[in-house]
Amino acid sequence: MGDDLHYKTILELATEIKSGALSPVALTEAMLARIEAIDGRLKSYATVMAEAAMAEARAAEAEINQGRYRGHLHGIPIAVKDLCFTTGVRTMGGLAVLANHVPDYDATVVARFRDAGAVMLGKLNLTEGAMAGYNPAFDVPENPWKESHWAGASSSGSGAATAAGLAFATLGSDTGGSIRHPAAACGTVGLKPTWGRVSRHGVLDLAQSLDHVGPLTRCSADAGIVLQAIAGRDANDPTSLTAPVPGMLSGLETGAKGLRIGWDERYGSDDLTSDHAAAVSAAVEVMAGLGAEIIPVSMPERLAEYLPAWIVLCTAEAADAHQDTYPSRADEYGPWFREWLARGHGFSAADYAEANNLRAACVGGLRQTMADVDLLACPATPRAAHAVSPEISYGPIPDDRDPWQTRYTVPMDFAGVPTINLPCGLSNDGLPLSVQFVGHALAEPLLVQAGAAFERATDWHQMHPPGW
Repeated sequence: MGDDLHYKTILELATEIKSGALSPVALTEAMLARIEAIDGRLKSYATVMAEAAMAEARAAEAEINQGRYRGHLHGIPIAVKDLCFTTGVRTMGGLAVLANHVPDYDATVVARFRDAGAVMLGKLNLTEGAMAGYNPAFDVPENPWKESHWAGASSSGSGAATAAGLAFATLGSDTGGSIRHPAAACGTVGLKPTWGRVSRHGVLDLAQSLDHVGPLTRCSADAGIVLQAIAGRDANDPTSLTAPVPGMLSGLETGAKGLRIGWDERYGSDDLTSDHAAAVSAAVEVMAGLGAEIIPVSMPERLAEYLPAWIVLCTAEAADAHQDTYPSRADEYGPWFREWLARGHGFSAADYAEANNLRAACVGGLRQTMADVDLLACPATPRAAHAVSPEISYGPIPDDRDPWQTRYTVPMDFAGVPTINLPCGLSNDGLPLSVQFVGHALAEPLLVQAGAAFERATDWHQMHPPGW
């Protein structure tokens, strides 16, 4: 096994595992050794499940040797954000109040990983309650590209682990951008599914009407493979969609020719650094060169008015999700999330109704923007990874928090539409930059298709953080 084994794609590994050229046991041993060697610096894992992972790897290898190969994920080491219930393993959600929470059942996404034969390496660190600040009792994951830099907030452990080769795929959750932010900041692919495409049963809530669960990987095909395994109706989650799950890789070799891609140049460049705007614009040009038709569009005129509604909705729904422990155990919460919950308790029913109406207006405006296109292109974040300090990471909420900084993520969470973001360059400081493609509801196969086409024409997805 080569030195770069940890950076191989699932698609590459699956071929070797299926043929018998690569042992799931040896692969898992190598990954656990790598986690032990470097995660003390990165702090991406909350819990490493070494013994269980080796047992799963041995079981997978035995099944494959007996001719019972289950598919692309069989024998592949993965990890999940520590929001996902795992039988007999603590699931804390970055919350000190849940430090001793040990579920007696698996989240549906975990159960589906097990059904696919994947090997679970462990549970990944995150912000407290999946918002933006960390509880002082927990580690802050490092961005593998640069120490003491933002790793994408909520699913930061997922972004760091995927980028640094500590898992071949991870799960994150996205309520206001936390699949896309860590993927962008850490230079990986992030696929946010249509709301309801993936069951949230057994996944700790932040804001139920906004929460999405989806993969972070190192290429678009891998994201499709993971989504294929975890998607679909779940009787335990009444909000899960009944639509059949199509072949996520069905358009993998189709390319971009004929795709109609909406592009609002102002939305895609205003308030960005010049290097960031140039990288995203160049990514759109790549798609044009592959035969896509770039259609000028305009984002909703009142977008800046709509975005603050997210704060009302998210804080109020978070307050509901935490009613068993807040405010009764408020002193166990960190300053960032404690203040977030307090804000949620301070909003009235009328405030929530007004925010929901603004959300509906935003969804309608986005629908009009995308009416005549297959996909919408835009940045995934307003800036590249930036320096952070423990004071910033642990809170309290900064006074200058600006809703406009959520303009590339919140509208898509409001609408529940799927997105994929892809590495598309490096900033002047050598940090990853990312382009986002937004699809219509249930268009995940098309997003995988577009992502794969972009990756065949570029090599940004093959870049890895130096020094690891």
